[in-house]
Amino acid sequence: MLISLQIENFALVDRLDLELGAGLNVLTGETGAGKSIILDALDAALGGKATSRAIRTGTERAVIEATFDLDPGLIAWLAEQQIELVDDMVLVCSRELTANRGNVRSRSRVNGVLVNKQQMESLRDRLLEITAQGQTMQLGQPNLQLEWLDAFGGAELVEQREGVTDSYVATQQALKLLEKRRQFEQQRLQQLDLFEYQAKELNAATLSDPDELNHLEQERQRLSHSVELQQQSYQVYQALYQNDSGAEACADLLGKAENFLSDMIRYDTQLQPILDMVSEALAQVQEAGREINAYGESLETDPERLQEVEERIIQLKQICKKYGPTLAEAIAHSQQVQRELEELSGSGQSLEILEKNYQDRLIELNDTCAKLTQQRQVTAQELETLLIKELKPLAMDKVQFKVDITACTPTATGADRITFLFSPNPGEPLQPLTDIASGGEMSRFLLALKACFSLVDSVGTMVFDEIDVGVSGRVAQAIAEKLHQLSRRHQVMCVTHQPIVAAMADHHFRVGKEVIDSANNSANNGATPKRGRGKAKRASSEEEPINGSTPTSDEVRTVVRVTPLDEKQRREELAQLAGGKSDQEAIAFAESLLAQAAQTRLQSMPPKPPLDSPSKPTRTKASRSTSD
Repeated sequence: MLISLQIENFALVDRLDLELGAGLNVLTGETGAGKSIILDALDAALGGKATSRAIRTGTERAVIEATFDLDPGLIAWLAEQQIELVDDMVLVCSRELTANRGNVRSRSRVNGVLVNKQQMESLRDRLLEITAQGQTMQLGQPNLQLEWLDAFGGAELVEQREGVTDSYVATQQALKLLEKRRQFEQQRLQQLDLFEYQAKELNAATLSDPDELNHLEQERQRLSHSVELQQQSYQVYQALYQNDSGAEACADLLGKAENFLSDMIRYDTQLQPILDMVSEALAQVQEAGREINAYGESLETDPERLQEVEERIIQLKQICKKYGPTLAEAIAHSQQVQRELEELSGSGQSLEILEKNYQDRLIELNDTCAKLTQQRQVTAQELETLLIKELKPLAMDKVQFKVDITACTPTATGADRITFLFSPNPGEPLQPLTDIASGGEMSRFLLALKACFSLVDSVGTMVFDEIDVGVSGRVAQAIAEKLHQLSRRHQVMCVTHQPIVAAMADHHFRVGKEVIDSANNSANNGATPKRGRGKAKRASSEEEPINGSTPTSDEVRTVVRVTPLDEKQRREELAQLAGGKSDQEAIAFAESLLAQAAQTRLQSMPPKPPLDSPSKPTRTKASRSTSD
């Protein structure tokens, strides 16, 4: 159950702290008063779509926080996600929206712990279901009708459908392999000849090292210039270590310098560091001389090796030109050729084996689809019976409803095409729902459908955004009673313009807009603004300037306020909804509505627990549409 909703800087809401109760919570107010903003904020708190326009103008950050009661299922979910319980044993879902150069950054938290989109979607299905404006337009979509039917079927049906999905994927993979082999069969010999030729050429080249070409280029340079390298290495040796011409080598000069410094250090020890450096230099020069001498002696002219290197370089360059352009790419192509050869010539990839594998997968798919169809037929009968039962109290006594299941080509969701057939009047044939139902009938049908789901649904809070649109009189009274019945099993939150529906509320809230002077008035926080306090005014073009002056556009702001109503205020609000003015007749009508609602609540049956039987387990959520 939703305990409270806190909103800060969201759309036209500056600050709002709304506390809700069990049963039926109703939001009323004039068109455009901001009722949908409250629902949008609740939707956003649980991961719904939010854009930069959701952040209040003039601010850069919006925060929405929804607090729920805990139940054993939610406690288990928190443990599974490794999220600790808070001290007051509630579940707090928060969403922070930050404006960033025309975009919006979003962070979702559960009990203060950051969660991702998938986690929030999983949690949302356990907490809340929003039936938004315009969702009746989706009632005629076959894919949604299929989702609703499967959702009503419960966990066993959903499990069977998942098996169909797995089988369908396996069948498609087998078909893909078969079609690929069929496609290549006519060209198989040509492809084999081509790949065998390439494999022979590449195998003959014995490719292994991607850097082999670079190494060979360096070796060719060394072999091509071995004479020059010998001469130059000998010259370096003479310059460093031993000069045959009689001139002193570098080592001789450093040796003399070392002797002089050794004599000098007897008189001045400060020269010790210089002596150390010269000694180290002498040692390095001597070592360099020995190594360059060894290098020169190791060099030999090897025309045969040079020819081998040049021939290998030519071979590798040809390979790179055909299969490269780099040697690494040529090696990768060689490996790909081997795989293609295995695929084309492997005994496990024969047409007969692939055909049999596909047929086996197809038989398995048809079997799983047939079992799913049987479960859907049973579920359809249950839904038909229950939905008609739920529709009759909604002024649809003679209604007929049927879930038409026709065969179609197997897909990931089965081999069934689902159509909701409907006839509201006796003697009229069943026709597709959207072809025959009026707007009011569609609203009642959707409400009845949600009532059916509520019997097998573990969700704690159900939200309806103007589910009663397009109806009046006796039908509105029937919808009000149906919402009341739902509120005995679930917390219900409803936006309505119908006084009959609002009168049934256990908790009634009025939503309205006010104009405030932000320069001289701190907006009243929370959901209970007191009349006459501060400088808040109803939004109207006829209001006098605040404090006798004309505020600037930067100072005047419009905000949404939500007020919980007491009995007197409820009478006034219902009178406004019914007659548009609070005269005596409208007040009397409002009092009669409240009295009638009180009598209905007294006569209603005690709350019934959700169905809990092996044949009807808790359902998995169907896709739903929410207002963004």
